[in-house]
Amino acid sequence: MIAVVQRVSSASVTIDGMVSGEIQAGFLVLIGITHLDTSEDVEWLGKKIVGLRVFGDEEGKMNLDLKSVDGNILLVSQFTLHASTKKGNRPSFIEAAKADIAIPLYEEMIRFLTRETGKQIQCGQFGADMKVAILNDGPVTIIIDSKNRV
Repeated sequence: MIAVVQRVSSASVTIDGMVSGEIQAGFLVLIGITHLDTSEDVEWLGKKIVGLRVFGDEEGKMNLDLKSVDGNILLVSQFTLHASTKKGNRPSFIEAAKADIAIPLYEEMIRFLTRETGKQIQCGQFGADMKVAILNDGPVTIIIDSKNRV
């Protein structure tokens, strides 16, 4: 499971002209699920996301986590994070999980993040054509891969 975590001042996702999720300060999390992922990946990655200390403290150092700044999360599924570009110029998405595996894990991540933050997690819609608008803060962008824990 791969997450691209962007610290944002604001972010929103729109589907068919309607806003389906939006936040002010916090994280936009793009999440890619592979067919090898399990609930263990959800928990490990979810804890990493919530615990990231990338918000400025009183000295301006990146030292505070999401809870410390009362931040929010916008979670958007993104199968293209598992693109392979090893051959040619057309990406292969063979490592991305099909809906029967990915949707339950995506929903599990929503529940996990809700429980850990105590806040409603704003979301996109799995498999939809989404328009994501972000106002990066920093910019700060962190990539976390649950298969690369060492």
